[in-house]
Amino acid sequence: MYGRDVAEIHDELNGSRGKDYRSETEYITKVIRGRNPRARSLLDVGCGAGGHLGYFVEYFDQVEGLELSGDMLAVARAKLPNSPLHQGDMRAFDLGRRFDAIVSLFGSIGHTWDDDELRGTLNCFARHLADGGVVVVEPWWFLEKFINGYVSADVAKSGARTMARVSRSVRSGDVSTMDVHFVVADDQTGVRHFAETYKHKLFSRDQYESAFVTAGFDVEYVEEVQGGRGIFVGVAGKGRS
Repeated sequence: MYGRDVAEIHDELNGSRGKDYRSETEYITKVIRGRNPRARSLLDVGCGAGGHLGYFVEYFDQVEGLELSGDMLAVARAKLPNSPLHQGDMRAFDLGRRFDAIVSLFGSIGHTWDDDELRGTLNCFARHLADGGVVVVEPWWFLEKFINGYVSADVAKSGARTMARVSRSVRSGDVSTMDVHFVVADDQTGVRHFAETYKHKLFSRDQYESAFVTAGFDVEYVEEVQGGRGIFVGVAGKGRS
């Protein structure tokens, strides 16, 4: 999952499909500073190929990333040679320091597989936040909002490269499975086809909010942003060990 072929085109393809990493970063920064005006350090959990990190460095003095996929991390490191980027699992990591803000975008949190893993992940975030720190999480689609059988298709061009992406998402119980096929053509490597399958847990909004509260956050949900999935914004309490 998230292998070399996908990592190579990930941000380029999504940008060509209309994802605006800069404007999303600006918005998330305003959300963070609205709750912690002095926030100067940020950790991006599930940072992928570094699409957001490349802009967060403009707003925060210290920016770091955490990513499970080694191929994604290699692309991010090439973009951001001066930023500490760590390979690790969001469900269980220990960087030995705390941050003023943690973000987890693009529905990465959906790779937790049950309530215990979701709570454990948010507890891990809480341990890495300074007092008054802010966490911003873009969830995967809620169980109650997921569209079974959803099909997406895009063709994008970037320089000499043309990319096509088609996907179909189906639900089985509370798990979504997305089969994605890519065709990439450019003047250097010719035409390539590859496919990946992504599975996400379909939590309800109530499950997310309960997990945030259990982890010690004051939480609110902001609707109709980040492509319609919204964001959860949590503020860490004071006096934590």
